[in-house]
Amino acid sequence: MRSLLNALIAATLVAGSMVAAPVAFAADLIEGVYAADPGACSHPRVLARISSRFDHQVRNVPHLPDVKINGFHRIGQTRYLPARENRPVERRYCHARVALSNGKQRAVWYLLENPWGFAGVGTSVEFCVAGFDRWNVYNSNCRVLR
Repeated sequence: MRSLLNALIAATLVAGSMVAAPVAFAADLIEGVYAADPGACSHPRVLARISSRFDHQVRNVPHLPDVKINGFHRIGQTRYLPARENRPVERRYCHARVALSNGKQRAVWYLLENPWGFAGVGTSVEFCVAGFDRWNVYNSNCRVLR
């Protein structure tokens, strides 16, 4: 009886894993961008990913203004932590100013990590636009990504 129950549980887990999972967006993979590259903060794929994810955020988080990022300027690096034996993921902390479609400008902070994309392959990006972190995921005023 116990082996039948174990087989049933195993079959349920296998069947459940075959169901399509929702797309994960936190720390999305960006192919062809490496955090060790000094120009990674201004790489077009990184900026496009931030713009795309920001569009998704303002559409899906209640009570955020419906704005888009029109452009990035004053892009810079805050700090760089190379990979080491005790820290296998290299991290590049970046900042910029974004021009929004409502005419306002905001600060944006973002983090590039490599290898930290899907299944540890590629570079991921996490970002926070000042005033748009409604649930304080990155602490007050995006402090975690600074």
